[in-house]
Amino acid sequence: MHPPGIPALEMSRCPSERCAAVFEVSPDRLGRNIRCPACHSPMTARPLGVEAKLVAQQQRVSGESGLPLPRLPFAVLVDNVRSLWNVGSIFRTSDACGVRELVLSGITGYPPREQIAKTALGAERAVAWRYRADASSALEELTAAGYVPVAVEATREARPFDQLDWPSPVCLVIGSEVAGIAPPMLEVCRHHVSIPMRGIKDSLNVAVAFGIVAQHVARQLEPAA
Repeated sequence: MHPPGIPALEMSRCPSERCAAVFEVSPDRLGRNIRCPACHSPMTARPLGVEAKLVAQQQRVSGESGLPLPRLPFAVLVDNVRSLWNVGSIFRTSDACGVRELVLSGITGYPPREQIAKTALGAERAVAWRYRADASSALEELTAAGYVPVAVEATREARPFDQLDWPSPVCLVIGSEVAGIAPPMLEVCRHHVSIPMRGIKDSLNVAVAFGIVAQHVARQLEPAA
């Protein structure tokens, strides 16, 4: 629930075709001239609903290819992932796995950034995404939309990722490379899954771990032929 006395932030988008960054803006700035925090271009702050943003991105990508992109009932929440190269890799994997929506939160960087573009290789323009500063609020929105949250984290409750009867629609929750997923977020996630490790290390790079689990999830969610 939003804290009383503090106005809820609105989402706005840079009108520049080269940027199109989505960011939060205070309601008292709507209708006023501001500068895009990503590219610093002058613009008028206008509200943008989540669904409108997703539709706009999907239409733009479909227009580039001439074909609608196949997407699965699959969302991903990425919280506090510092490395922009990892973020770019997550974009690329999300595109390959048919992710419908990618939500970036906390300190996680978002396009347009050169480091993201170098590893995403254009996937940042193909996957519908949005940024939310507060991961808990983002997770509330996703669960309200029907997604079942599943944490990729080696907790006591975690089971191997290939032993879960995967729900649909599902939202994978990915956390910090160092600290992992914050405990309050773990409590919200209905399931925890992990990747069996057979070496001296007890974890994988966050983008690699996401790729392993996401490919499995995609296969589970694909409609039967």
